[in-house]
Amino acid sequence: MARAAQKRIDKPARPRITPKAAPVAAAPEEIRRGRGALSNPSGRFETEKRELQDDGWGVLEDLPVFTTQITHERPKKIITRNESPDISFDRSINPYRGCEHGCTYCFARPTHAYVGLSAGLDFETRLFVKDGAAELLERELSAPNYQPKTIAIGTNTDPYQPIEKQHRVMRSVLEVLARLNHPVGIVTKSALVTRDIDILGPMAAKGLAKVALSITTLDRKLARSMEPRAATPERRIDAIRQLSEAGIPTTVMVAPIIPAVTDSEIESILARAHEAGAREAGYVMLRLPLEVEDVFSEWLLAHAPDKYRHVFSLVRAMRDGKAYDSTWGKRQTGKGPYALMTGRRFQAACERLGLNVQKQRLRTDLFIRAAREGAQLSLF
Repeated sequence: MARAAQKRIDKPARPRITPKAAPVAAAPEEIRRGRGALSNPSGRFETEKRELQDDGWGVLEDLPVFTTQITHERPKKIITRNESPDISFDRSINPYRGCEHGCTYCFARPTHAYVGLSAGLDFETRLFVKDGAAELLERELSAPNYQPKTIAIGTNTDPYQPIEKQHRVMRSVLEVLARLNHPVGIVTKSALVTRDIDILGPMAAKGLAKVALSITTLDRKLARSMEPRAATPERRIDAIRQLSEAGIPTTVMVAPIIPAVTDSEIESILARAHEAGAREAGYVMLRLPLEVEDVFSEWLLAHAPDKYRHVFSLVRAMRDGKAYDSTWGKRQTGKGPYALMTGRRFQAACERLGLNVQKQRLRTDLFIRAAREGAQLSLF
């Protein structure tokens, strides 16, 4: 029997996923112990680019340890406005610049370039405290044309990062919001939020406060490597429990979901958080804008090099072939088969657990406008 002729079809070669550039020389581990980023390249706006290079004379061994340095600043405004159509708030407060948690995937890292610093180790060691934040807030809330809406806190850097224990900027802001009956929504990775239950509890009883705990993984070892100075996953679960028991509406944010690294934990994170008392949930897909791609790539190559190609293959499949797509409506969730499958998994788990059945809407009708300095007092 004659064999059917076979036609050879040459398939196009699949693109190789490799680091976009040679990694910057990593700082020695002993001087960056407990930090997330491996290197500290110059900010993108700087005219001079400086990188660590081992010249063979042992100069890297004499470098000083990266310690947390605090700079105090007095901003002119404390409430930041935005018009982004794909997020649920139009105003926010960030008590600090930079974040000591050191999350390698943090999308806020590139903001440090605006103060002439690196998105790498500088972002988690060169921190700025916004002095007078409470006074500024009270002044802005006293404006005659101010219309109250929920203020989001923790949208850029964590308001409960370790330096909050000493500087207490977040607590001073909460005290103003509580006194004026102004609604607030908080996002954090820190169990320190439970310190302020004495303020948040009474606010929640009036429908003025809710808190979201961000949980990336339940694997303590992975968390220690990827977000070294954030609270452990178990402490975050316990914080959800304490907040819920105090009557404060709690949300779990599975954020970010990292393809091929933490995506297998979606259902387990939701289940643990629901058991602890969370009744709402959300997620954000890994975002790698600007320098974050390099910071995260370095971490991934150092800690899970065998996963590098798989991770970035999935990331680029969701981002039109790029590491990041900032298009509104796509930047949080991505698009394509993997993004769609992840979204459906998340939704199915929420439905099974009874999450997001009813979302808490905060009240604005109780707002008391602060008296302006020097204003005439009312007779009634």
